[in-house]
Amino acid sequence: MATTTRTRPPDPDPDPDQDEGRQAGPLLFITLLLLAVLLQNPLRGALSAPVMQSWTTVFVAVMIQALPFLVLGVLLSAAIAVFVPPTFFARALPTRPALAVPVAGAAGAVLPGCECASVPVAGALVRRGVTPAAALAFLLSAPAINPIVLTSTAVAFPGAPEMVLARLVASLLTACAMGWLWLRLGRTDWLRPPTRSSHECQTRGAAFWGSVRHDVMHAGGFLVVGAMAAATLKAAAPETWLQQLASSPPLAILALAVLAVLLSLCSEADAFVAASLTHFSLTARLTFLVVGPMIDLKLFAMQAGTFGRAFALRFAPTTFVVAVAISTATGTVLL
Repeated sequence: MATTTRTRPPDPDPDPDQDEGRQAGPLLFITLLLLAVLLQNPLRGALSAPVMQSWTTVFVAVMIQALPFLVLGVLLSAAIAVFVPPTFFARALPTRPALAVPVAGAAGAVLPGCECASVPVAGALVRRGVTPAAALAFLLSAPAINPIVLTSTAVAFPGAPEMVLARLVASLLTACAMGWLWLRLGRTDWLRPPTRSSHECQTRGAAFWGSVRHDVMHAGGFLVVGAMAAATLKAAAPETWLQQLASSPPLAILALAVLAVLLSLCSEADAFVAASLTHFSLTARLTFLVVGPMIDLKLFAMQAGTFGRAFALRFAPTTFVVAVAISTATGTVLL
């Protein structure tokens, strides 16, 4: 009886691009390490300068204070996005859109979620039939008034507890105002139906840890950039320039609003950056805290990818104007 032998198919040729990518990481690390050894004396002299010591102090302080809140916020927002079914929101919201907007906005106070999680959650709500105005109100309020954000604000401003109330009021009013504006002026052809999220095709455990890994790397990178910018502004900017900028309330408010858009900080960590900007008034720093979680560079990209560019080009500038106006009015009254 003849026997047949199975031959193992040859292994596929390795991808040269993948091999190059695997080798580039260790090579880059070794190169940087060698440069650090060769340049240790100039680096030691530069780091011993008073400006660099001040920069390092501010940077490390912001990072140490913000990281625990960032990690906790990412864990809770991933749990909300994965384990709370979107149908829960559809059942809990009133049927009348005008009433659903403030209810959805207030829901952000009890459902932690950072900006990275609020956009896909809002997309899931719209996809399941929730009125877009309510979904947008939740999108803006969840990263701004949840318990983690308010607690981090209280820790960052121990001498100004009124900042917590001002942030809560201004952010909730802005979220509701944008929801009601969409009810009155929004058009269905501006809002592209969101596509299905990739996390919805995974198991809950895989989706949870995938969301945590993504948000920690994404938000952590922006936190580092924000801490570096705050340290640079604190240590390197001329004192007279900062005083002149801060002495003009309209200019100071506008400057920090634009800075919030550019830095794209995670809302769980932005209060510590704002607290380090001591040259500016509480109202200007409140504007920084209200604008940042609602519109920044990464949020604009995420909103355009989820709801379409036509939506983002209209929604983002309007949100910026409304947030600046309401935070300024709230700060004038409460701070």
